[in-house]
Amino acid sequence: MFRTLTGRAPVSALPPLATDCHIHLFDSSRYSDQPNGPTAPADALISHYEQVQKWLGLERVVIVQGNAYQKDNRCLLEGLDHFGSAARGVVAVSADISDEDLHQMTAKGVRGARIMNILQGAVGLDEMLEVNARVYPFGWSLIVQFDGRDILAQMAKLETIKGDYVIDHTGKFLEPVTTGSAEFAALLRLVDRGNCFVKLAGCYETSKIGHPGFDDLAALSKALIQHAPDRIIWGTNWPHNMSNSRETYPDDVHLLDLAMDWAGSRENIQKIFVDTPAQLYGFS
Repeated sequence: MFRTLTGRAPVSALPPLATDCHIHLFDSSRYSDQPNGPTAPADALISHYEQVQKWLGLERVVIVQGNAYQKDNRCLLEGLDHFGSAARGVVAVSADISDEDLHQMTAKGVRGARIMNILQGAVGLDEMLEVNARVYPFGWSLIVQFDGRDILAQMAKLETIKGDYVIDHTGKFLEPVTTGSAEFAALLRLVDRGNCFVKLAGCYETSKIGHPGFDDLAALSKALIQHAPDRIIWGTNWPHNMSNSRETYPDDVHLLDLAMDWAGSRENIQKIFVDTPAQLYGFS
């Protein structure tokens, strides 16, 4: 279910080499849903996403493994082959993956492993440190998603991660917290350790206030940017897997406009959309 790409352009143009740090690809003609995963959404093909890129003014992309395919990363790797040096990948792998497979994925542009502790994720927090130990020597980071309300219980484990990692979806607080909460303070402490980044994406999935401003998530996003603008990245979360009707499907231009407004300055926009993704994912 995709919104027709005939709407307005973003209010402000993105800077050159702007990066979308979170999309998924699905192709039912070539790849099948895997056991233990959710049902894949409607096909989200490379050609579909290229329309989104052009519409929003994006030049680089990070493709993230979708839960429906679990640890079958072939659809993602096909996307990396297509986009070449303008793309990076975040795959789902177990700790028993071979060095040969890690070398091959790295050569294709994979730079991260996905840890997903909700929504039938393929690799959970129980495997996180073992996966981290396997992929760290290859220069990979992690992206980590769990119910952010549990962050206090997970602090010791998160503080043990070697190398860089990203807390996904603005902390993914399934019941939004305030900027004054102990949970949000814990997120800021992780950021201050120097190897934790936060991705702004999917505000519509957890906001209780909702459209148009998603004010509860806006408050968290603005506070994160003010606290550490060089530790924030952004993603469309396309194709918005949790939206299954035309009436509720997010407007990608509106979401981009919000994120650029939250950034507060052109300097921060440059950091969030270009410089920090380049640093984290090795774009040259």
